[in-house]
Amino acid sequence: MASPEKKFDRTTADIGNIVNLGHINVNITDQRLGTHYYISGLGLTRDPFLNTGVRIMWVNVGMSQFHLPTGEPSYLRGTTGLVIPDRAALLERLNEVKKHLEGTKFSFRETNDGVEATCPWGNRITVHEPDPARFGRVRLGMAYIAFDVRPGTAKGIARFYREIMGAPAQVIENGKGPQAKVEVGDHQYYYFRETDAPEARYDGHHAQIYIADFSGPHKKLSDLGLITREFDAYEYRFNDIIDLDTREVLFTIEHETRAQTHPMYGRPLVNRNPAQTNRDYKPGHDEISWALS
Repeated sequence: MASPEKKFDRTTADIGNIVNLGHINVNITDQRLGTHYYISGLGLTRDPFLNTGVRIMWVNVGMSQFHLPTGEPSYLRGTTGLVIPDRAALLERLNEVKKHLEGTKFSFRETNDGVEATCPWGNRITVHEPDPARFGRVRLGMAYIAFDVRPGTAKGIARFYREIMGAPAQVIENGKGPQAKVEVGDHQYYYFRETDAPEARYDGHHAQIYIADFSGPHKKLSDLGLITREFDAYEYRFNDIIDLDTREVLFTIEHETRAQTHPMYGRPLVNRNPAQTNRDYKPGHDEISWALS
C-alpha cells in the first residue's frame, strides 16, 4: 500500500527575481589598512585569483565579496550585516588589529545581537553568528545591507522593488519605525530603514546583484529613464529608486545588475579558516565552508 505523499510548503523556497547579493564596492585609501581590518580582523579572505594588485582588492565572504578600489574613501549610508562563526575568536582578532589601526575611524563593540565594527574609513558592519532561523544554512556570508532612508520612503521603495525588479518586498516595523525589507537572495536582504538623521551625500559606491529575469526589469527601467550605464551583454546599471506615482527619487545607490547567465555567477570563492596558523597547523583545515553542515 502506497504511503501518503508528504506535503511541502513550496513557497518557502521562493526568492523572487533577485537571486544573489554578489558584492559591495566601496573605495579605500590604503590596502595595508584594509588588510588589517578585513583580512586579519574580520577573518575574511583576499581573492587569490582576481585583482591581486594594488589598484583594487577583492575580499571573499562566503559566496559574496567586498570590492575595495584604492581611491577617495566611500561611505555606505547604512550598515552591512555579515555572518561569521565564533564571536570570541572574532573579538580577539579585532582586538589584535586595534594597534595597527590607531588614528583611523576603526572601532568595535559587542552587543546582544552581535559585534558592531567600524572600518578605518567609517563604514559600519554588524557581525552575527550563524543562526538557521535568521540566516538559513549560511555559516559565513553577507546577509544584508540596511540603508538609512528618509521618513516616508519605505512604502514606495518596497513597491519599486516589487513592480520593477520582481523582488518580494514588504514594509515591516523594526521597533524604531517602518522599514522596507527586500529579498535579494537566499536569506539575503536589503533593508531600507527610515530615520530622522540627515541624509548623507551619495558618493558613488555600489552594490551588485544577480537577477534571473534580466530583460524584464531592463525594459521597465528604460521606460522610466533610469538606466545609467549599458555595461555589456550581461550587465547594466541604474542609480535611483523612485516613487512610481510621483517620480520622486526616494533613495540613490548604484545597482550593478548582472544576469544569472553572467560568466561569474556562482563562481567558487576561496574562504580560509582564520583559526589556522603556522604555529598550530592542522592538516586539512585550511579552508572553511560557507554553509552549515
